[in-house]
Amino acid sequence: EVLKEFERENPGVRVIVQQIPWTSAHEKLLTAFAGDALPDVAQMGNTWIAEFAALDAVAGLDEMAEASSVIKEEDYFPGIWATNVVGHSLYGVPWYVDTRLLFYRQDILKASGIGRPPRDWAEWMQAATAVKEHVGKDNFAFYVPLNEYEMQVSLALQQGVPLLRDGDRYGNFSSPELVAALDFYLDFFRKGLAPPSSETDIANVWDEFARGHFTFYLTGPWNIGEFRRRLPADLQDKWMTAILPGPSGPGASTAGGSSLVVFKHSAHKDAAFRLVEFLSRPEIQQQFYEISGNLPPRRSSWRG
Repeated sequence: EVLKEFERENPGVRVIVQQIPWTSAHEKLLTAFAGDALPDVAQMGNTWIAEFAALDAVAGLDEMAEASSVIKEEDYFPGIWATNVVGHSLYGVPWYVDTRLLFYRQDILKASGIGRPPRDWAEWMQAATAVKEHVGKDNFAFYVPLNEYEMQVSLALQQGVPLLRDGDRYGNFSSPELVAALDFYLDFFRKGLAPPSSETDIANVWDEFARGHFTFYLTGPWNIGEFRRRLPADLQDKWMTAILPGPSGPGASTAGGSSLVVFKHSAHKDAAFRLVEFLSRPEIQQQFYEISGNLPPRRSSWRG
């Protein structure tokens, strides 16, 4: 329905949507680039922007954004806008934002003798240990898929040191702070508090959360709607979310999300950017939030 409105406003323009599973989107975009078969416009994970800019696959949007009456840099949250800037040039427009936070079963936490969600690393490990003792050997305190990197990055960011060193040429992994972050992460597996599995090893994460196979789950706001839809009615008042704990208090998490990009060799750049503008309108972003649960990147979209 949202795109039909765009087509009504732009007679002669038809939008053909191809949906790609997130797990294969990056590979498919690279394949399309190699085969000179990229679309005009795409949703792109903001961690991919620099890569596709380096490949010279995406168009610079500075001139179009500066001339736009819709897209205003000052209305976007600065950190998210910055993820779209590479070498002082804008290559994407933020579409939605997300982060990682803790989803947890407050009933299991309470039954384990823990009265509130953990606020720092020590409380987190203490809570996970108490939960594991309560739920027994066949269940776990925490589920964090091994094929996801966001927890490790979040823990590293919480340490307040650069992730890269030597002119951003090497990872700063040997620094004491990042070693401590990784050590804390590994303790969940060493102590048997989290299963050493990837997301493909669990067929239905919502069912497993509902039956108490794990109490803490690191995921993002897109799952709020899924939990409301998929968990049984008697569990709807028993799950909550919490800020990711940090070393000595509430900690940082990753600034993720997706952006809208126009590909450099598009034959319809003007129409493609009009679509980017349309999807960037605050009222359209509010509609998209209602449909998907994804959080708008613009301040004005949050004001009503």
